[in-house]
Amino acid sequence: MEAVQKDYWYFMALIFLCLLKVTVQVKEPVIVRLEEGMVLGCLCPWEGNLSMVSWTKVPDKYPVAVFHPEYGVAFSHHYRERVEFLRTTPMDGSISMRNVTHQDIGLYHCSVQTFPQGPWTQNVQVEDLDEPPEEDNLTEPPPTDQTAADAELVAEQSNNLTIKCNHQHNGTVHQVILERMLHGQPWGIIGVCKKVEGGLVSEDYSDRGTVSCEDSLDVSLHLSDVMQEDSGFYRCTFSTDAGQQTNTVQLTVAAPGGISLSLYMMYIYIGAGAAGLVLLITIIILAVRHRKNNIREEYRVKLHPSQRQPNFYENDSVSSWSGKKHRQTRKEPIYANIRSLHPQRRPHAR
Repeated sequence: MEAVQKDYWYFMALIFLCLLKVTVQVKEPVIVRLEEGMVLGCLCPWEGNLSMVSWTKVPDKYPVAVFHPEYGVAFSHHYRERVEFLRTTPMDGSISMRNVTHQDIGLYHCSVQTFPQGPWTQNVQVEDLDEPPEEDNLTEPPPTDQTAADAELVAEQSNNLTIKCNHQHNGTVHQVILERMLHGQPWGIIGVCKKVEGGLVSEDYSDRGTVSCEDSLDVSLHLSDVMQEDSGFYRCTFSTDAGQQTNTVQLTVAAPGGISLSLYMMYIYIGAGAAGLVLLITIIILAVRHRKNNIREEYRVKLHPSQRQPNFYENDSVSSWSGKKHRQTRKEPIYANIRSLHPQRRPHAR
């Protein structure tokens, strides 16, 4: 029953802190580097009694952690077993965070409730300082379709595809960031692979595929049932000892109803193979017939003239004509009935 009351108290405290409008002037946020075991400082500068410390992530005011001197600590599910209150002094509300990911980048708000002087607040901005500063990004020209690509891929719609960043990088790689840029849109992070003291950390922010990380920090994106919306540029940024190196891949998805490049090449290969097969069969047939004719002619030449069979194609017409002529010149008796030209006179009766 006591545990239920504590959970209820934590819930009500978070709601109250999210709705509370602090009258104290908010200072510029403190910049903290995104790294394993990073510390988000929140040390109240005056003396007094600390009533409660709460951490939220803005602008959504997502609850992170709450500390109360009597009831202890409470953490949001996403930060449970990753956040710890340092409590170096009685008025210290600082926290440390481990197993960090790029989802932890953002603005955090710390509120310290004290008595009798009231609340004190501190904002902490967590940034990935391995990336170029935002000021430099603002000066870059807007992305266009003419962005230079190190490699080009053509995919068939509704098929599966794997995009890999094959880049011969120099030095030791500490982190790889996979980004995607749609036509006319800025670059957006969809995956991160990095090495920390605990081993390899893989972060997947892609809503259209799966990001995979290998021990060598080679990153790949697996897309299933690719669509036209997947077309665009994909970029890998390698953070190494020798500096940052990038590798860009352009993906083009074939339009519906069109013939894709692979299908077109398959038709070409099939047609060329069929034509080659027909030509080969024709050559074999002609060679066999020519060989048979040569063998027949050689055998005929070797025979004795008396054993040679007449060439009916050459002698048949001559022998037939001569036989007919011979038959016509033979003397045979001819029988014929010849009527008398003069009618026979009958004897007159005497």
